[in-house]
Amino acid sequence: MRSALTAPFAAPLTALAAVVVLAACGTTEAPVTEQTTGASASVSASAGPVTVTDARGKQVKLDRPAARVVSLEWGETEMLVSLGVMPVGAADVKGYATWDTAAKLDSSVKDVGMRQEPSIDSISALSPDLVVMESDDEELAAQLEKFVPVIVAKGSDAADNLKRMRDDLNMIATAVGKTDAATKLMSDFDAAMADGKAKLAAAGAAGKPFVMADGWKQGSTISVRLFGKGSLVSEVATQLGLKNAWTGKVDGQWGLGTTDVEGLSVLKDPDLRFFYNASDGEDVFADGLDKNAIWKSLPFVEKQQVTKLPDGIWTFGGPLSCRQFADALVKAYTG
Repeated sequence: MRSALTAPFAAPLTALAAVVVLAACGTTEAPVTEQTTGASASVSASAGPVTVTDARGKQVKLDRPAARVVSLEWGETEMLVSLGVMPVGAADVKGYATWDTAAKLDSSVKDVGMRQEPSIDSISALSPDLVVMESDDEELAAQLEKFVPVIVAKGSDAADNLKRMRDDLNMIATAVGKTDAATKLMSDFDAAMADGKAKLAAAGAAGKPFVMADGWKQGSTISVRLFGKGSLVSEVATQLGLKNAWTGKVDGQWGLGTTDVEGLSVLKDPDLRFFYNASDGEDVFADGLDKNAIWKSLPFVEKQQVTKLPDGIWTFGGPLSCRQFADALVKAYTG
C-alpha cells in the first residue's frame, strides 16, 4: 500500500488509477517441531520454530513465534492487537488512532513513519523479530529482510475479501503464536454476523439496497469513492442480507470505483440508504455538498437516508472493524 497519495486513501486510490477515467488475548499451547501454513490454513501455534507462507508465496521461517513485531499497515496493526500482540512499532500511529478504533494501541508503540514511506532506521532501532507489511513493494521488503524476517499480507482481494481477511489473520496469528485467539476472533465474528442478519430480517430489511462511499475535495471538485462488489465492507453488508446498489466498474483487488456527484444520479431506488466515512472531520457530504442541487435531489438525500458512520471504523480492517461496520448498518436499519 505505497503511493504518493496521503492517508487514508493511499492504497485504494492507487488501485483505482484505471477506474477514475470511467466516471470523471494470549494462549499457551503444546510445542511442536514446526508448523507450516498456507494463505488459507489455520494451524496450532508453536513454541518452537514456525514457518508461514505469505502473500508473495514466500516461506518465512522463524525460530519461534514473533514477539517484537512492527506493522506497516493499519489493517494488520489492528489484527495484531486483536490477537493480543501489541506491536513495538507501527506506521502512522496518529492516523491509526483516527481511522481505526477497533483495537487501540498502547502509548508504548513507536511510530516508524508513514505507511507510504516508513523509516528503515526507525524500524531497525526497535530490534524487531518480525515486520508485517501489506505491499508488493519488493524494494522495501528487500531492505527490511537484510536485518529482520518480513511477512506480506494480501490486504485485499475483491474475489473473496472475507476469506482473504480470514487467511491474513491466520497467517499473522501463526507467525506470532496466537492461532487460538484467531479462531475465537473469527468465531465471534461469525456469530455477530449471524445475529445481525437475523435482526435485519426481523426488521424487514433483508435485500434492501445500500451504498457505501467516502469522498474528498480537490479545489472545487468533489470525488466520490464507492465500495462496490468485492470490497471488504460490501461483503460484510451482503453477508448481513443487504444488496449493494453500486454496479459501476470497480478494480479487482479492492472492489473500489470512483465517480462524481452527477454519477450518483443512477441511484434511484427509494429504499436505498447511503453510508459514508469521514473520520478525519472532513465531511464533504454534509459540508461540501449542502448547496449542491444534484446532491439534494437524490432520493436517498431527500428521504434523509444518509448515514455518517461513527468515527474510527476502518473499512480495510480486520474482524473487529468489520463488526463495528456491521453494527452500524444494523443500527441504521433497525433503530
